[in-house]
Amino acid sequence: QVQLVESGGGLVQSGGSLRLSCAASRSIFSNYHMAWYRQAPGKQRELVARIDRGGSINYVDSVKGRFTISRDNAKNTVFLQMNSLKPEDTAVYYCNAVISFPPGNYWGQGTQVTVSS
Repeated sequence: QVQLVESGGGLVQSGGSLRLSCAASRSIFSNYHMAWYRQAPGKQRELVARIDRGGSINYVDSVKGRFTISRDNAKNTVFLQMNSLKPEDTAVYYCNAVISFPPGNYWGQGTQVTVSS
C-alpha cells in the first residue's frame, strides 16, 4: 500500500505561480510512474502531467510551456511547478502513482487550486 499526500494548493491570481508537492510513503518510490491529474467542477478528471520511472515526461497540451513536473526519488516526492496560471486551471489536483509489479494504482486526497481572474 502507498500513501500519497499532496500539498501546495491555494488561491492565486491569474498569471501567478504555485508549486504542488506529493510525498509518497514507500521507499521504492523510484519504481513508480507518477502523475498529476486535475478535476474541475462538472468535468471529468484529466491527466495534466506524467513522469515515468525512467524520467520520460508528458503534458496535456493546455499546460505545455507553463507547468513542469519533476521528481526527487531520494525524497519520495513528485512536484508540479505551475506558472502563468489561468482561471481555467482551477481544479482539485490529484497525485497518482502506478506500479506494474506488484500491480498498484494509488491516489492522493487532492489539493485545491483556485486561480482568480
